[in-house]
Amino acid sequence: MIDSQALEKKIAELLDDFYKRRISKIQTLRLKDTLKRKNPYLFRAIGTQKASDIVEQILRAYISSSDEGIFGDAFFEPLAKFVSGGHVAPSEGVDIAIETETTYKAIAVKSGTSVFNAQSKKRQAEDFRSLANRLRKIQKHFDPIVGYAYGKKNQRKADAEFRELAGQAFWEELTGDPDFYLKIIRLMKDYPQKHLPEYQQAWDAAVNRFSREFIQEFCFEDGTIDWEKLTRFNSGYK
Repeated sequence: MIDSQALEKKIAELLDDFYKRRISKIQTLRLKDTLKRKNPYLFRAIGTQKASDIVEQILRAYISSSDEGIFGDAFFEPLAKFVSGGHVAPSEGVDIAIETETTYKAIAVKSGTSVFNAQSKKRQAEDFRSLANRLRKIQKHFDPIVGYAYGKKNQRKADAEFRELAGQAFWEELTGDPDFYLKIIRLMKDYPQKHLPEYQQAWDAAVNRFSREFIQEFCFEDGTIDWEKLTRFNSGYK
Protein backbone atom coordinates (compact mmCIF):
# COMPACT_ATOMS: atom_id res chain seq x y z
CA MET A 1 0.00 0.00 0.00
CA ILE A 2 1.36 3.43 -0.95
CA ASP A 3 1.86 5.89 1.87
CA SER A 4 -0.78 8.65 1.63
CA GLN A 5 1.62 11.43 2.57
CA ALA A 6 4.16 10.35 -0.03
CA LEU A 7 1.40 10.08 -2.63
CA GLU A 8 0.04 13.53 -1.80
CA LYS A 9 3.53 15.00 -2.04
CA LYS A 10 4.04 13.37 -5.42
CA ILE A 11 0.69 14.62 -6.71
CA ALA A 12 1.56 18.15 -5.58
CA GLU A 13 4.92 17.95 -7.38
CA LEU A 14 3.27 16.75 -10.57
CA LEU A 15 0.66 19.51 -10.43
CA ASP A 16 3.49 22.02 -10.04
CA ASP A 17 5.08 20.66 -13.20
CA PHE A 18 1.75 20.65 -15.06
CA TYR A 19 1.12 24.31 -14.31
CA LYS A 20 4.69 25.25 -15.12
CA ARG A 21 4.34 23.68 -18.56
CA ARG A 22 0.83 25.06 -19.01
CA ILE A 23 1.92 28.62 -18.28
CA SER A 24 5.00 28.27 -20.50
CA LYS A 25 2.79 27.09 -23.36
CA ILE A 26 0.48 30.08 -23.17
CA GLN A 27 3.38 32.51 -22.81
CA THR A 28 5.12 31.25 -25.94
CA LEU A 29 2.02 30.70 -28.08
CA ARG A 30 1.84 32.76 -31.28
CA LEU A 31 -1.38 34.15 -32.72
CA LYS A 32 -0.72 33.25 -36.34
CA ASP A 33 0.10 29.65 -35.48
CA THR A 34 -3.34 29.23 -33.93
CA LEU A 35 -5.19 31.17 -36.64
CA LYS A 36 -3.86 28.83 -39.32
CA ARG A 37 -5.84 25.99 -37.72
CA LYS A 38 -9.13 27.82 -37.16
CA ASN A 39 -12.16 28.24 -39.43
CA PRO A 40 -12.60 31.90 -40.53
CA TYR A 41 -15.84 31.03 -42.33
CA LEU A 42 -17.33 29.76 -39.06
CA PHE A 43 -16.36 32.91 -37.17
CA ARG A 44 -18.03 34.96 -39.91
CA ALA A 45 -21.10 32.70 -40.05
CA ILE A 46 -21.84 32.98 -36.33
CA GLY A 47 -21.63 36.75 -36.52
CA THR A 48 -18.37 37.38 -34.66
CA GLN A 49 -17.57 41.11 -34.74
CA LYS A 50 -14.99 41.64 -31.99
CA ALA A 51 -11.32 40.78 -32.27
CA SER A 52 -11.29 39.89 -28.58
CA ASP A 53 -14.07 37.32 -29.14
CA ILE A 54 -12.04 35.54 -31.82
CA VAL A 55 -8.91 35.69 -29.70
CA GLU A 56 -10.57 34.20 -26.63
CA GLN A 57 -12.28 31.46 -28.65
CA ILE A 58 -9.06 30.33 -30.33
CA LEU A 59 -7.13 30.51 -27.07
CA ARG A 60 -9.70 28.43 -25.20
CA ALA A 61 -9.84 25.83 -27.96
CA TYR A 62 -6.06 25.61 -28.24
CA ILE A 63 -5.38 25.48 -24.52
CA SER A 64 -8.10 22.89 -23.95
CA SER A 65 -6.50 20.62 -26.55
CA SER A 66 -2.98 21.39 -25.34
CA ASP A 67 -3.86 20.78 -21.69
CA GLU A 68 -4.83 17.18 -22.39
CA GLY A 69 -1.41 16.37 -23.83
CA ILE A 70 0.49 18.31 -21.18
CA PHE A 71 -1.45 16.67 -18.36
CA GLY A 72 -0.78 13.21 -19.73
CA ASP A 73 2.96 13.85 -19.97
CA ALA A 74 3.36 15.85 -16.77
CA PHE A 75 0.92 14.07 -14.48
CA PHE A 76 -0.57 10.74 -15.56
CA GLU A 77 2.56 9.08 -16.94
CA PRO A 78 4.94 9.95 -14.09
CA LEU A 79 2.25 9.13 -11.51
CA ALA A 80 1.73 5.73 -13.08
CA LYS A 81 5.48 5.06 -12.95
CA PHE A 82 5.63 6.18 -9.33
CA VAL A 83 2.77 4.05 -8.02
CA SER A 84 3.56 0.96 -10.09
CA GLY A 85 7.11 0.56 -8.87
CA GLY A 86 8.05 -0.20 -12.45
CA HIS A 87 10.92 1.13 -14.49
CA VAL A 88 11.20 2.88 -17.83
CA ALA A 89 10.63 0.36 -20.59
CA PRO A 90 13.49 -0.10 -23.07
CA SER A 91 11.30 0.42 -26.11
CA GLU A 92 9.58 3.11 -28.10
CA GLY A 93 5.84 3.26 -27.50
CA VAL A 94 6.04 1.60 -24.08
CA ASP A 95 6.29 3.70 -20.93
CA ILE A 96 6.53 1.31 -17.98
CA ALA A 97 7.93 -2.17 -17.47
CA ILE A 98 6.98 -4.25 -14.44
CA GLU A 99 8.79 -7.54 -13.95
CA THR A 100 8.03 -10.45 -11.67
CA GLU A 101 9.64 -13.88 -11.61
CA THR A 102 7.26 -15.11 -14.28
CA THR A 103 5.79 -12.06 -16.04
CA TYR A 104 6.95 -8.97 -17.92
CA LYS A 105 4.24 -6.32 -18.08
CA ALA A 106 4.78 -3.67 -20.74
CA ILE A 107 2.50 -0.68 -20.25
CA ALA A 108 1.76 2.22 -22.56
CA VAL A 109 0.12 5.04 -20.61
CA LYS A 110 -2.52 7.13 -22.37
CA SER A 111 -4.82 9.83 -21.07
CA GLY A 112 -8.30 9.14 -22.40
CA THR A 113 -9.75 6.28 -24.40
CA SER A 114 -10.10 8.15 -27.71
CA VAL A 115 -6.39 8.50 -28.50
CA PHE A 116 -6.19 5.76 -31.14
CA ASN A 117 -7.18 5.65 -34.76
CA ALA A 118 -6.68 2.50 -36.82
CA GLN A 119 -3.15 3.44 -37.85
CA SER A 120 -1.90 4.48 -34.41
CA LYS A 121 -3.42 1.39 -32.80
CA LYS A 122 -1.61 -0.78 -35.34
CA ARG A 123 1.64 1.06 -34.56
CA GLN A 124 1.11 0.46 -30.83
CA ALA A 125 0.71 -3.27 -31.47
CA GLU A 126 3.91 -3.22 -33.52
CA ASP A 127 5.77 -1.52 -30.67
CA PHE A 128 4.63 -4.26 -28.29
CA ARG A 129 5.65 -6.99 -30.74
CA SER A 130 9.08 -5.42 -31.20
CA LEU A 131 9.67 -5.38 -27.45
CA ALA A 132 8.38 -8.94 -27.06
CA ASN A 133 10.83 -10.15 -29.70
CA ARG A 134 13.70 -8.48 -27.87
CA LEU A 135 12.69 -10.15 -24.61
CA ARG A 136 12.30 -13.74 -25.83
CA LYS A 137 15.48 -14.87 -24.12
CA ILE A 138 14.20 -13.98 -20.63
CA GLN A 139 11.42 -16.58 -21.05
CA LYS A 140 8.74 -14.73 -19.14
CA HIS A 141 5.08 -14.31 -19.98
CA PHE A 142 4.78 -11.06 -21.93
CA ASP A 143 1.73 -9.01 -20.92
CA PRO A 144 1.24 -5.89 -23.09
CA ILE A 145 -1.18 -3.31 -21.69
CA VAL A 146 -2.50 0.02 -22.87
CA GLY A 147 -3.62 1.89 -19.78
CA TYR A 148 -6.01 4.82 -20.07
CA ALA A 149 -5.84 7.10 -17.05
CA TYR A 150 -9.53 7.95 -17.18
CA GLY A 151 -12.68 6.73 -18.88
CA LYS A 152 -14.12 3.29 -19.50
CA LYS A 153 -13.10 0.59 -21.93
CA ASN A 154 -14.47 -2.84 -22.70
CA GLN A 155 -12.12 -5.68 -21.95
CA ARG A 156 -10.14 -6.99 -24.88
CA LYS A 157 -11.35 -9.64 -27.27
CA ALA A 158 -9.69 -13.04 -27.08
CA ASP A 159 -7.63 -12.38 -30.21
CA ALA A 160 -6.58 -8.82 -29.28
CA GLU A 161 -2.85 -8.10 -29.33
CA PHE A 162 -2.85 -6.24 -26.01
CA ARG A 163 -5.03 -5.62 -23.00
CA GLU A 164 -6.81 -2.28 -22.64
CA LEU A 165 -7.58 -1.04 -19.13
CA ALA A 166 -9.20 2.30 -18.36
CA GLY A 167 -9.90 4.42 -15.31
CA GLN A 168 -10.50 2.41 -12.16
CA ALA A 169 -9.36 -0.83 -13.79
CA PHE A 170 -6.05 0.67 -14.92
CA TRP A 171 -5.11 2.19 -11.57
CA GLU A 172 -6.14 -0.98 -9.73
CA GLU A 173 -3.88 -2.98 -12.07
CA LEU A 174 -0.95 -0.77 -11.06
CA THR A 175 -1.64 -0.51 -7.33
CA GLY A 176 -3.95 -3.35 -6.31
CA ASP A 177 -6.26 -0.72 -4.82
CA PRO A 178 -9.76 -0.52 -6.37
CA ASP A 179 -10.25 2.97 -4.92
CA PHE A 180 -6.95 4.41 -6.10
CA TYR A 181 -8.55 6.31 -9.00
CA LEU A 182 -10.58 8.26 -6.41
CA LYS A 183 -7.55 8.87 -4.19
CA ILE A 184 -5.86 10.74 -7.04
CA ILE A 185 -8.57 13.35 -7.27
CA ARG A 186 -9.04 13.45 -3.50
CA LEU A 187 -5.36 14.16 -2.83
CA MET A 188 -5.21 17.05 -5.29
CA LYS A 189 -6.89 19.01 -2.48
CA ASP A 190 -6.48 22.76 -3.04
CA TYR A 191 -3.16 22.57 -4.90
CA PRO A 192 -4.71 23.61 -8.24
CA GLN A 193 -6.17 26.77 -6.71
CA LYS A 194 -2.71 27.86 -5.59
CA HIS A 195 -1.59 28.02 -9.21
CA LEU A 196 -4.62 29.82 -10.62
CA PRO A 197 -3.52 33.44 -9.97
CA GLU A 198 -0.27 32.96 -11.92
CA TYR A 199 -2.09 31.13 -14.70
CA GLN A 200 -4.79 33.82 -14.92
CA GLN A 201 -2.11 36.47 -15.24
CA ALA A 202 -0.50 34.57 -18.12
CA TRP A 203 -3.93 34.07 -19.74
CA ASP A 204 -4.86 37.76 -19.52
CA ALA A 205 -1.50 38.79 -20.95
CA ALA A 206 -1.98 36.37 -23.86
CA VAL A 207 -5.45 37.73 -24.58
CA ASN A 208 -4.08 41.29 -24.60
CA ARG A 209 -1.11 40.32 -26.76
CA PHE A 210 -3.21 38.42 -29.26
CA SER A 211 -5.91 41.09 -29.41
CA ARG A 212 -3.37 43.82 -30.15
CA GLU A 213 -1.74 41.75 -32.88
CA PHE A 214 -5.07 40.70 -34.40
CA ILE A 215 -6.27 44.31 -34.61
CA GLN A 216 -3.00 45.40 -36.19
CA GLU A 217 -2.97 42.57 -38.74
CA PHE A 218 -6.59 41.81 -39.53
CA CYS A 219 -8.70 44.89 -38.82
CA PHE A 220 -9.48 48.01 -40.84
CA GLU A 221 -8.71 51.47 -39.53
CA ASP A 222 -12.25 51.75 -38.15
CA GLY A 223 -11.73 48.57 -36.09
CA THR A 224 -13.92 46.21 -38.13
CA ILE A 225 -12.50 42.84 -39.10
CA ASP A 226 -10.96 42.49 -42.56
CA TRP A 227 -12.46 39.07 -43.26
CA GLU A 228 -10.89 38.71 -46.69
CA LYS A 229 -7.38 39.37 -45.36
CA LEU A 230 -7.95 36.91 -42.52
CA THR A 231 -9.23 34.27 -44.95
CA ARG A 232 -6.33 34.82 -47.36
CA PHE A 233 -3.90 34.31 -44.49
CA ASN A 234 -5.70 31.17 -43.38
CA SER A 235 -6.52 29.56 -46.73
CA GLY A 236 -4.74 31.33 -49.57
CA TYR A 237 -1.79 30.00 -51.56
CA LYS A 238 0.66 32.11 -49.58
